[in-house]
Amino acid sequence: MKTKLKKIGGVLALLFLAFALTACKSQSLANQDVLEEDKQSQTITWGVKADTKLFGLMDVKDNQIKGFEIDIAKALTKQILGKDGKAEFIQVNSQTRMPLLTNGNIDAIIATMTITPERAKQVDFSNSYFDAGQSILVKNGSKVKNVYDLNNSHSTILGVVGSNSVKTIKKFAPKAKLLQLSDYSQALTALKSGQGDALTTDNGILYGMSAENPGYSVVGGTFTKEPYGIAVNKGQTNLRDAINEALTKIEKSGEYNRILYKWFGHVKGFDYKEVRR
Repeated sequence: MKTKLKKIGGVLALLFLAFALTACKSQSLANQDVLEEDKQSQTITWGVKADTKLFGLMDVKDNQIKGFEIDIAKALTKQILGKDGKAEFIQVNSQTRMPLLTNGNIDAIIATMTITPERAKQVDFSNSYFDAGQSILVKNGSKVKNVYDLNNSHSTILGVVGSNSVKTIKKFAPKAKLLQLSDYSQALTALKSGQGDALTTDNGILYGMSAENPGYSVVGGTFTKEPYGIAVNKGQTNLRDAINEALTKIEKSGEYNRILYKWFGHVKGFDYKEVRR
């Protein structure tokens, strides 16, 4: 019995130690001035996506992540740290980006992250750098010009299982049939094979699809507002403010527009006013 109690006590002690170390690490990170450390190292470490065309995608030719968000991060880094400032990139996805930030592995997230009240309780957001929103993708020549054209019993809308977009679309086209696929690749294949009249999700993702598939276009603008923001850890107001100031500068200088049109200017259906309201 004593042996069992000792073992249980040992496990509890290890759990307490792990909790204490995590708490200490979190407290230590909260007390750091990340901006000051970045200035000393002349480096900002950004969490970026590497699987989202136009925003951040791995180029297999040189193993470099390239896209709109990558170029924006580089421009912001130069504004904040000067011409010798260096932007480093760590690949993240929707599941890993928050833990990597809170653990201090990255300084900021720029990865198609929508500013929401729930997320704002966990992180501090910059001003929006891309005003995303839900939209629809259709085949060129389609009679569907906006989401309301789908609000009838003859239309089928394609989406992805578990995504917010399939829930939202019901509010705008409640009469339409809804076919849900396991991922966007399958949904796009279904659209091409005529199983649906339109595919719906975030307009940024749809722009990437249309860029790869010239026979398809994003139409009708957006019918929800989902602004993308850069996330930093709570309490890192100096870094957040520096990012906001840098965003303002690259917009005023025209650098933002040059980067935006570099990645989206060739995409059919792209509207500058839509993403910079």
